[in-house]
Amino acid sequence: MILDQILTSNEKETEKSFQKVKSSENATRSIVKAISWRMVGTIDTIVISFFITGEIKMALSIGMVEVITKMVLYFFHERVWNLVKWGKK
Repeated sequence: MILDQILTSNEKETEKSFQKVKSSENATRSIVKAISWRMVGTIDTIVISFFITGEIKMALSIGMVEVITKMVLYFFHERVWNLVKWGKK
């Protein structure tokens, strides 16, 4: 949908569409995004860890530690970027 709008609309129409979108997020939205992204990232980490170690127990241990630390880091990363005015209208 967004990609279609970008590819098929002219620059003025695209600019108007993006102006309608609120330029900041609340903390709850950032938390939900962090959780969903970490699910994807943790599965990736577990798979890579399994291929490297050959041990599922070790891979799951690495994945579980990583999921917590990266969610916290992502949340604060999002909140800081939310304060940056660069690229916003």
